[in-house]
Order: sequence, then C-alpha cells, then structure tokens
Amino acid sequence: MAVRIITDSTSYLPESQIKKYDIIISSLSVVFENESIKEIDIDNSSFYERLENSTTIPKSSQPSISELYDIFEKEVKAKNDIVGIFISSEMSGTYSSACMVKNMILDEYPDASIEIVDSRSNCMQLGYTVISAAKAAQEGKNISEVVCIAQKTIRSSKFLFIPNTLEYLKKGGRIGNASALIGSLLKIKPILTVSKGKTDIVTKVRTKKKALQTIIDIFIKDGKEYGLEKVIVHHINDREGAMEFADQIKKIIGKQVQISNIGPVIGAHVGPGALGIVYCTNNEMV
Repeated sequence: MAVRIITDSTSYLPESQIKKYDIIISSLSVVFENESIKEIDIDNSSFYERLENSTTIPKSSQPSISELYDIFEKEVKAKNDIVGIFISSEMSGTYSSACMVKNMILDEYPDASIEIVDSRSNCMQLGYTVISAAKAAQEGKNISEVVCIAQKTIRSSKFLFIPNTLEYLKKGGRIGNASALIGSLLKIKPILTVSKGKTDIVTKVRTKKKALQTIIDIFIKDGKEYGLEKVIVHHINDREGAMEFADQIKKIIGKQVQISNIGPVIGAHVGPGALGIVYCTNNEMV
C-alpha cells in the first residue's frame, strides 16, 4: 500500500519530476471550435502557432468524470491511498469533479482512503504543492501527513505574473478581480497574482521593465522575510524574455533558475507574451 498523488495537466510539472515521484496526470483539454484536444497531446509550439492563426480564443474543458473514475479506481484496486491535488476550484470544475468521483468510489469501495485538495492556484504553484506531497508520499508518510504538507506548501508559495494583454483573461472568463483594469491596459502594466483561488491585482506600473523589477522586489522581500526555498520562471511562448528574466534572478540568488513554458489551457486564458515567477518559502506567507 502506498499514497499515490494525482493532479491535472495545468500543474505543468517537468517530466523529470513526474517520473521521479510517479505522479499521475489527468489532462484538461483545449477546444478549437468543435475539436477538443487534450493539452498533453499537443506540444506548446504547435498550439501557440495555431492560437496565433485562430480568429477565436479556444475554450478549455476539464477531465471527464469517467476518466477520473478510472484513474481513482485503478489505485484503489491496487490498495493505494489517493491524494488528488487540482487546479483552483474558482478556475475550473476539475476539483468539483474529483470530489464527485471520490464519493462515487467510496460508494463502491467503502474502505478506500481518498483526500482531495484544492490548490487554489495553477501552474507551478500547483506543481510545487504536488511535488511536496509526492515527495512526502515517497518518504512513507501517511495520507494525513501528505495532505498537511501539501496545504503548507500552498500557504508558502506565491505566483506573480505580467500578462501581455488582458484580452485573453477577459474573454476566457478568468479575469477575476483584475476586471477593474479593463480599458486602461494601454497605459499600464499590471502585476497579477492568484489570491483565494482567483486572479487578482498586486499593483500596476507604467512599463514592462518596471513590472519585472517590481516582481523581483516582492520576491526579494518575501525571501528575506520568509526564507527562499525554490523559484521557477514561467512564460507563455516567450522563452527569450523568460531567459533574460531568469538571468536577472540568478544574479540575485546566485544559482540557476529553471524556466517553464505554460501549456495550452492556461496559455489560452492568459495569452502569449506573459512572464512570471512562482516561488516557495521556508515559512508560510499566509
């Protein structure tokens, strides 16, 4: 018997981490008109090329109940406990579906041990939570301990990003509290975060250069106050910009900074050209 970690594709975990910790991924999909494609089945360059040439912004869809049920049932039949950690319930119905599947499984397998965690975020803020849980599970911790560690990571992490435009967030219905910025984006560069499961405004400045510096300033302040554990630079189809940003951070912390390209589902909602960071601290920030 083991504790198995299940998450969704919007965690954008490095393949090396998925293999190292034997993490199970359930994929969300992007929908171009009448064609639905699992985001794990389309590479980022092909997707963003298609997005650029599309007249409409694709929608996204969550994993089906039947797919989640099959994943859960397989682990239960293998006598494993399950911790499912998913994209914010404010951004997707995936968490709600997982909770529904948990109840369905328990009806059929009353002795099953399943916990579902709402990450309240996405991308590597979700990813870091998943990795911390998977590491704990691999170390032999029980399901309650694994959940506790996952929740601590949620409280010890932050996601800051700069969209190139708010149009994608607006059209995709994921703009959250940043809706107040609509109509003024030509004059400002907003710095956004994910707070209480929704997109929210941190502050706004006049230029992209100033926005990136402001992110670094917040990152440094949090690092000094709470102790920096790890950091990753995210980008949406802007590797050159991400490399420059990562190099800036590297000069500050004195070590290499990993870069991660955000995939189709979140990319379609935020839009190409976005840059940001996710970082974890040793102590809780909330």
